[in-house]
Amino acid sequence: MNVPTPSLVFFADAQIEVGAPQEAGRGPHGVRRLIPILAGEFRGNGWRARVLPGGADFQLLVSDTLAELDARYMLETDAGERIYVVNRAVRAADPQVMAQLVRGVAVDPSLVYFRCAPSFETASKSLAWINERLFVGSGVRTPDRVLLKLCEVA
Repeated sequence: MNVPTPSLVFFADAQIEVGAPQEAGRGPHGVRRLIPILAGEFRGNGWRARVLPGGADFQLLVSDTLAELDARYMLETDAGERIYVVNRAVRAADPQVMAQLVRGVAVDPSLVYFRCAPSFETASKSLAWINERLFVGSGVRTPDRVLLKLCEVA
């Protein structure tokens, strides 16, 4: 029996505008931060959606080289359909690079491992297929936004 080898199919490019971090400080698991999600846009093949304000990226700075991210926010397509997004990610880099990222300084994206596994949930009949697929992506953090390239695992 042949087991299919997964492949990646382009799903969307995204840019997400973020606000100033709110930091709770170092707790037993690391430094907790909340990054407000303000706006943005997703662009796929034949579709577009805006990022609605009100979401947030809940971050845990586990060590001086590793951050675990858990972003939750809502999209609205041009057709008015809503999509709930949960995007879990890992961002890792050398301590000096991570310190710059935490301070909001732009860094060379090639120095940072930023990978994500978003999931999408919608009540839309035309988009129902996204409820039943796995997605992965890569990201870049700039001082005021996050850029994502997302692919469906086919």
